Amino acid sequence: MADPRVVREWLTKADEDYNFAKITLAEDNKYYSQICFHFQQAAEKYLKAFIVAYDLEFEKIHNLIALVKICGKRDASLLSLMEQCEMLNTAYIDTRYPVHWPTNYSKEKAQKMQDAAGKIAQTVKEILEKGGVKF
Repeated sequence: MADPRVVREWLTKADEDYNFAKITLAEDNKYYSQICFHFQQAAEKYLKAFIVAYDLEFEKIHNLIALVKICGKRDASLLSLMEQCEMLNTAYIDTRYPVHWPTNYSKEKAQKMQDAAGKIAQTVKEILEKGGVKF
């Protein structure tokens, strides 16, 4: 098992992204695509915290679907997060670059992404805690 300090660092960075997006959304800020990007980033870091905690094969990727599958090799219950990962995965590219396909980042979509990232956070933290990972 990895050094708990390293796991905490990943979780802290994930919490920072999550809380930044949550606060910005609550302030009724209109930058919904950027808010969604930070929820995607939080989810990515929560999953990577799990990967690091259990010394799983670490890939420098941003694809949440691939990351949750890696996590699922250690704990299959994490595969229940696939729907959340699929939704959040869409916010990695088209929130940051000009794209030639329709995008629709609204307050409602940002709230759904907040819920998805929150579920990933809660699930990962619960499994880590049950597994004896101190953070």
